[in-house]
Amino acid sequence: MSVMSKVVLNSSIKSQALMNAVRYSSTSSTNLKDVLANLIPQEQKRVSEFRKQHGSFNIGHVTVDMAYGGMRGIKGLVTETSVLDPNEGIRFRGYSIPECQKLLPKAEGGEEPLPEGLFWLLLTSHVPTAEQVNALSKEWNNRAHIPQHVVTMLNNFPHHLHPMSQLSAACNALQSESKFAKAYADGVHKSKYWEYVYEDAMDLIAKLPTIAAIIYRNLYRDGTSVGAIDINKDWSHNFTSMLGYTDPQFTELMRLYLTIHSDHEGGNVSAHTCHLVGSALSDPYLSFAAAMNGLAGPLHGLANQEVLVWIQKSKRELGDNPTDEQVKEFIWKTLKSGQVLPGYGHAVLRKTDPRYECQREFALKQLPDDPLFKLVAQIYKIAPNVLLEHGKAKNPWPNVDAHSGVLLWHYGMKEMNYYTVLFGVSRALGVLASLIWDRALGLPLERPKSMSTDGLMKLVAASIKQNPPHGA
Repeated sequence: MSVMSKVVLNSSIKSQALMNAVRYSSTSSTNLKDVLANLIPQEQKRVSEFRKQHGSFNIGHVTVDMAYGGMRGIKGLVTETSVLDPNEGIRFRGYSIPECQKLLPKAEGGEEPLPEGLFWLLLTSHVPTAEQVNALSKEWNNRAHIPQHVVTMLNNFPHHLHPMSQLSAACNALQSESKFAKAYADGVHKSKYWEYVYEDAMDLIAKLPTIAAIIYRNLYRDGTSVGAIDINKDWSHNFTSMLGYTDPQFTELMRLYLTIHSDHEGGNVSAHTCHLVGSALSDPYLSFAAAMNGLAGPLHGLANQEVLVWIQKSKRELGDNPTDEQVKEFIWKTLKSGQVLPGYGHAVLRKTDPRYECQREFALKQLPDDPLFKLVAQIYKIAPNVLLEHGKAKNPWPNVDAHSGVLLWHYGMKEMNYYTVLFGVSRALGVLASLIWDRALGLPLERPKSMSTDGLMKLVAASIKQNPPHGA
């Protein structure tokens, strides 16, 4: 092993030891901001020392195909909250989804983790206690008030305006409440940026369920009132109540849904957009609204809707209880028509998405005889082998979108245009936790270098001339 490798390895071991010390340090404080304030100086020091020692270390290379191919595979972002491993799936601060399901606090009598607990974990690396999560639920309930001008705007939107457009517009309009924007205009020191970003993030997360519920009620329930926030309910329970759903199992599903859709490292469109816009010191309201515009795209947040449309089409054509051979032929028909198989494949993952697996476990427990779920399970059994035989999919396994729509449909939420709003409410937890850390670590304005095709061609030609291929 080289001297440099030993230095990097020793530094990595020391950093991991420090991270573990932070992750498992016990604290009884139920004030998340105070807990974070104690952690940030330690992490600032750790990152600063690491950059001083290894700032020039080469972490990868960039090919022409990467530049044209959506920058896939380029290591160029730092995201602390989660890491996506191609063969393992997502880990939130080092914890897998099954570990989060086991360790994070649950509602009384419930089996699924509370999203409040995941947010605490994303921000602190520490699994919270039930008392800490309950305090966070109450704090969000106390911050949930929506300014009248935002309510008026939502109530005046035409019914044909997509719910994601309404969500984005409402987040932009909430910018009138930004504590960060006011503090910045007043000349606050940059070392305090994170505190005001934290306040905005907490306010925005608290308000999102009410905003999302108003959008739902206006579009699909004749504008009926969402009612009042119940201070004693958790975030998900208040959300489902405001939507108008009373089935406790739907609330349990929403707790799971809002937890697992929250974060998927930093390179996906919504997470990267929030980070990018936030790097310009746009406040969390503007940054999150921009992220939601990205999430609204068919290649990102609309995918679960497309999956459900395809599944229902297959059910109409194949009828009830199709044979495996009929399902296989329908999959081939889809692929031969030049379409992709919705819900299968992922830009990074090379295995079944753990988020799919936990939704499947929920369905097996709560709705094993649901006709659409049985069809989804049948497709899961057949599709990977068809895709492997087809030969074009790098990952023939299902992703999170292959299952979520069927679960929502089962509990009566059949307004597919709205599904991405649920995704957006969940994604706030991850992208806003990351945004707080962006400001805490003083990350700068993001400005990668772009090149033209002519410039790339000249660069390649010069390299070939300097280092001709063997045998040339």
